[in-house]
Amino acid sequence: MHQVDVGVGGMTCASCVSRVERALNKLPGASQATVNLATESARVSLSEVDAAQALARVKRAVRDAGYEPRTLEAMDEEIAERWHGIPKDLLPVLIGVVLSAPLALPMVGDLFGKHWMLPAWIQFLLATPVQFWLGARFYRAGWHALKARAGNMELLVAIGTTAGWALSTWLWWRAEPGEMVHLYYEGSAVVITLVLLGKWLEARAKRQTTSAIRALHALRPDKAHLLPDGVRRTELADVPVDELLRGDRVRVLPGERFAADGEVVLGETHADESMLTGEAMPVVKQPGDRVTGGSLNGEGSVEVKVLAVGAQSVLARIISLVQDAQAAKAPVQRLVDQVAAVFVPAVLVIALITLLGWLWVGAPTEQAVLHAVSVLVIACPCALGLATPAAIMAGTGVAAQHGILIKDAQALEIAHRVDTVALDKTGTLTEGRPRLLLIDTLPGVDETAALTAAALLQAQSSHPLALAVMEAARGTGLEVSQLPAAQDVQAVVGRGSRGRVQGAEMVLGSLRWMGELGVPLGPLAGVAQAQAQQLKGASVSILASRASHDAGWTPLALLAFGDEPKAGARAAIARLRDLGLRVVMVSGDNRGAANAMAANLGLNATLGEVIAEVLPGEKAAVIQRLQAGTDKLTTTQSASADSTPSGAPVQREKAARRHVVAMVGDGVNDAPALAAADVGIAMSHSQGGGSDVAMHAAGITLMRGDPALIAAALDISRRTVRKIRQNLFWAFAYNVAGIPLAALGFLSPVVAGAAMALSSVSVVSNALLLKRWKPPL
Repeated sequence: MHQVDVGVGGMTCASCVSRVERALNKLPGASQATVNLATESARVSLSEVDAAQALARVKRAVRDAGYEPRTLEAMDEEIAERWHGIPKDLLPVLIGVVLSAPLALPMVGDLFGKHWMLPAWIQFLLATPVQFWLGARFYRAGWHALKARAGNMELLVAIGTTAGWALSTWLWWRAEPGEMVHLYYEGSAVVITLVLLGKWLEARAKRQTTSAIRALHALRPDKAHLLPDGVRRTELADVPVDELLRGDRVRVLPGERFAADGEVVLGETHADESMLTGEAMPVVKQPGDRVTGGSLNGEGSVEVKVLAVGAQSVLARIISLVQDAQAAKAPVQRLVDQVAAVFVPAVLVIALITLLGWLWVGAPTEQAVLHAVSVLVIACPCALGLATPAAIMAGTGVAAQHGILIKDAQALEIAHRVDTVALDKTGTLTEGRPRLLLIDTLPGVDETAALTAAALLQAQSSHPLALAVMEAARGTGLEVSQLPAAQDVQAVVGRGSRGRVQGAEMVLGSLRWMGELGVPLGPLAGVAQAQAQQLKGASVSILASRASHDAGWTPLALLAFGDEPKAGARAAIARLRDLGLRVVMVSGDNRGAANAMAANLGLNATLGEVIAEVLPGEKAAVIQRLQAGTDKLTTTQSASADSTPSGAPVQREKAARRHVVAMVGDGVNDAPALAAADVGIAMSHSQGGGSDVAMHAAGITLMRGDPALIAAALDISRRTVRKIRQNLFWAFAYNVAGIPLAALGFLSPVVAGAAMALSSVSVVSNALLLKRWKPPL
């Protein structure tokens, strides 16, 4: 399947969207065709072998439907074009204003008792270019709609304004010489000008909804400083970023953006990743640290090894996710599509009934025609087509700027109904890496010496516990690299490490291994403490030594390792509760350890907020139980049906309503649960470790490991859905109220045209209020 994206020029309303979608869905092998009025773009998947042929077929279908296929880049450039400093797309509006103003001026004079009526032939000369030159776009689009047996906004405007122009021309033609007749040229000309003005303002506003995507594209630097490889290149060369390959080394100077995803190999600096992750504080980057293409280098000059380029880069994936979300159609949009399919034919029928009704009650022909014209003009379904996509684009765009990537519109719409949040413990609520919590030495053994020996023994290991030892050693100022390295170091799988440190044989490993080696733990005062730490979920290791192979082992120290809650985890859980959500922690730890961590996070195990001893493969089943409301079981005693023959109680699932569950996780083992949840929220983190798999399974991705973003993601989804509902309400209410008023003669065509233009602009402007959103503190 080839996914094709193409710009569609000339769309103006929800009816246009439906028409293009129908044309694309009729293509052989087409699936999932979606058209977005806010971005004026279409996306369709085709089972076409040749990508170029797939694009050509989509463009041909768009053209045959009566619209102009364009590249998305060309549409952006067209908006930016200027003529003597004036935007080219504004020129038709200005010409319309110049020609229509003299026609509308007598209307203003009537308010002050002045009669400034222009001669009929001047009115004709001013109105006709507006009607048939500036308004030619309405005739073309309306004609294509008629050929396709469909209707759109242009058809309504063309019929309405033509009726007004033709009525005026007929009245002028049948008037006696020298007779001053009241003509209605100003109504048609002003309506066309107002519609053009409204579409121009709408286009300007819609462009603001895509500002997030343009800002992300702007993060890509054009050039990279490619370092010589000593074989083919012997000098530093500036090359286009598109030419970078994995394994290349590039130099990044202070103040420049990183050209690609990579790893720092030389130098130290700070990186500003705020546009990618929403994190305001610069992040320290040292040799071995990952950097993300598009982030801003700070004060240091660094050399970076390229690890990912092109579509595989983090920035490219972010742009792709945001574009996918903005191109997708929310479930609520189906209602709009159903209404749009019958809207224009229904309006034509109402306009005809209005015309005939006024004629039936004895009104003059010109009055009946004007009322019918008002119905046609005010009923244009522009606002209906913009209500949903404008809000989705604004909401997903501002969310991306704060490190929240919403994968699709469906996840956005469901997220606002979430009432239960299931949180994976490790890596989501906790740091996800062990730390040395305590070191307890045998009497007479120096703690610093014991830590030094453990660090030397673990210096070459990449095991998480070894890294924790090294981090603790660095924290005390120990320079392990300046000490004699340990010799004959051997990693014993599942047990620990052994080797020779400063002439003595040493081991560092689990209590079980110590028992196998015959290490006497009695003299170690921390054994009881070790057991207490294990109950809290800590991992305990023993450091022991012996002088020779024939000597016995002597315990030196106890080391306890454990995970720690993230700094903002407790506050994040409190924030979720403030939103009225039930919060549940899901953990694979034993119940004691899980409950201990839950207490640190402010969760209450007795209220069912902790689900412990969950194997990775069982997380999806836990989510299903939370959805069904059967995660809590009630034990009841009954003398008959609720008891076994022996009278023993049985467990019965408590009846509960269906809950909407969001699952938050960060690892490979969380992917099934993320997919099973109503909304999966993947939390990215600096350690990698499979978070990409979680991101693909989730509907929402948090670009930094801050638990506070969970509540923020749910908050922006609620606000976006609220904007969609507001927009749809006002769009429907505008037509429901406006059509009867126009039919009853309370609105002139000019007022109807102004109201129609205002409705579209107001819907987009209301959606743009989302751009002010910031994550709640």
